[in-house]
Amino acid sequence: MKALVLAGGTGSRLRPFTHTRAKQLLPIANRPVVHYALQAIADAGIEEVGVVVGSHADEIRQAVGDGSAFGLRLTYLHQAQPLGLAHAVLIARDFLADDDFLLYLGDNYLEDGVAGFVRRAEEGRDAARLLLTPVPDPTAFGVAEVDGDGLVRRLEEKPDRPRSDLALIGVYAFTPAVHEAVRAVRPSGRGELEITHAVQWMVDHGLAVRAETTTRPWRDTGSVDDLLEANRHVLDRLEGRVDGKVDPDSVLVGRVRIAEGAVVRGSRIVGPVVVGAGAVVSNSSVGPYTAIAEDCRIEDSAIGFSVLLRGACVEGATRIEESLIGREAVVTTAPRPVHTHRLVLGDHSKVQLTP
Repeated sequence: MKALVLAGGTGSRLRPFTHTRAKQLLPIANRPVVHYALQAIADAGIEEVGVVVGSHADEIRQAVGDGSAFGLRLTYLHQAQPLGLAHAVLIARDFLADDDFLLYLGDNYLEDGVAGFVRRAEEGRDAARLLLTPVPDPTAFGVAEVDGDGLVRRLEEKPDRPRSDLALIGVYAFTPAVHEAVRAVRPSGRGELEITHAVQWMVDHGLAVRAETTTRPWRDTGSVDDLLEANRHVLDRLEGRVDGKVDPDSVLVGRVRIAEGAVVRGSRIVGPVVVGAGAVVSNSSVGPYTAIAEDCRIEDSAIGFSVLLRGACVEGATRIEESLIGREAVVTTAPRPVHTHRLVLGDHSKVQLTP
């Protein structure tokens, strides 16, 4: 089995960050999201992976390389415009050949990986296998209607009246039967070739499409809130380790990882927290659930439940929470405004003004 990882797309829900970088490169616990996808694929025993890239192709190549760090062999496939998941399968036809393959959205985080899903797909060899999860608001997702035998009967893309609460989470296993399906479908109202339409075509033509459901932590990291939540999940599994410098006036509580080259002075850090190489934390309170990337600087500040990208600087902030702070961004206190008073006083008045 091969794998096809989608690492293109515009990432509109993560703007302005995605104006300058791919959404798959935003960090969870100081590692790009796409690294977790590639590691999950490697852990499932797949070795040959196609990576579909778009306008941020050079950044993806720089962050991922040839895949050898994960034990993978990568082939990069260029998608000139983000025209849908089924379109990505179309342009990958030569790479995929007649092999079964795993389709994996590169901005997804699954805590338990996909090893079990891949194994069951290889054993069953249904035309397609989908991974689903129950969600509180299915109108925001592709939704599957599944019968008592686990076979998919209907798929709908962001329905107004969902037939179930089972959402597609961006992990699919296909046999070569999918290639006829993606050639048969037409663009949706948003101008994309939808993978849900291709899978529905397979169902309508009598091909076996099976679903399995997970309730384990999963996040589509396409929004700030979901990225922060995925960061919390990963940090919950963090093991503490101090390779950098922590002075005697600092206190580390719980699972805190300080990378080599990082410096902590006169600060209190409550884990889980990760501090990247070259970062400096001084006279500050940090954590929990905070990831500080390489070369950041935090001074005279308090910050928690947040993600700071490389080179970010926070100075004099009384409290920052649930925030995503971009590369080289600077947060400082504003000058204190001059307080003035406008008075209209009658004769013989007496007024006391607080300083």
